[in-house]
Amino acid sequence: MATRVAVIGAGSWGTALAARVLNHNFDRVTLWSRREEVAQEINGERCNSKYLPGIKIPQNVVATSSLEAAATDQDLLVFSTPSAHLRGVLQQVAPLLQKPIDIVNTAKGFEPNTLQRLSEVIKEELGSNARSIGVLSGPNHAEEVGLDMPAASVVSSTDEEAVSRLQDAFFTPNFRVYTNHDIVGVELGGALKNIIALAAGVADGMGFGDNTKAMLITRGLGEMVRLGLVLGADLRTFAGLSGIGDLIATCTSKHSRNWNAGYKIGQGQKLQQVAGGTHMVIEGVFATQAAYKISRKLEVEMPLTEALQRVLFHDDDPRITLVEMMNRVRKHEYEDLEFGI
Repeated sequence: MATRVAVIGAGSWGTALAARVLNHNFDRVTLWSRREEVAQEINGERCNSKYLPGIKIPQNVVATSSLEAAATDQDLLVFSTPSAHLRGVLQQVAPLLQKPIDIVNTAKGFEPNTLQRLSEVIKEELGSNARSIGVLSGPNHAEEVGLDMPAASVVSSTDEEAVSRLQDAFFTPNFRVYTNHDIVGVELGGALKNIIALAAGVADGMGFGDNTKAMLITRGLGEMVRLGLVLGADLRTFAGLSGIGDLIATCTSKHSRNWNAGYKIGQGQKLQQVAGGTHMVIEGVFATQAAYKISRKLEVEMPLTEALQRVLFHDDDPRITLVEMMNRVRKHEYEDLEFGI
């Protein structure tokens, strides 16, 4: 197994992984922060009050704001960088790598400009410097992992030897990790569920109940499956932790920044107000735009995604939009769901 590891990104999830997961399996974990003051607080006060407050960070996690210090001479790099910034960070990391190493991405989304999955961006930028490329995804709120509450996740790579190494790197007594070779499905589940979480938040913000949320989650899952199968994903992945598992957690939890953003929109705030009121990235906003464009290009029906896109980017009234969705053409429940089994 790898002996030297660095986490690139000291947001809530990167910090939780470094302080409660990787620290179990590595003598030292390097944690890179773009902000010098965050690195100083982690090393001096053993906390990250900006992104993961209330969590004590162990001594074997060492923070730095130097990307060179973080990325040089490592066996495993774990990227926990927002989708919009990943390529830029990779371009800085690439010349620092002295040998091929294992790479794991933990962010969930699409690159906004290219609409690529994030593992595709990593492959483009690191090339042969990536010994393997993996993805970690599942129903994992950083706040709960930071408290060492039991959780499970999926690590995926097309490299069979690598996926076993990565499972060992992340597996702890309270963080159970399963393997899955369907990297396309695992990535799509993580990215697309944020769209449905936004929609669920909007419904909750408008005062609707559990029936409405269950409808959105279930029909949203159908959209995830439709697009996923067209893009080459395995149907079974959407029934797993990185699919329905992550979808449930993100649509129902107070920790979900996507649900919270949707809730505020449902209460009448505009997207610009919501985005400006948080220092966290709302990945579902980027994912909605990306999935909408991909579905149009591939002619995949995604009415919920399309409706949310209108609410977010064209200021459509969510109440009127919901009425329109409820009065769409009547259908059989499984119409347009070609499961291939």
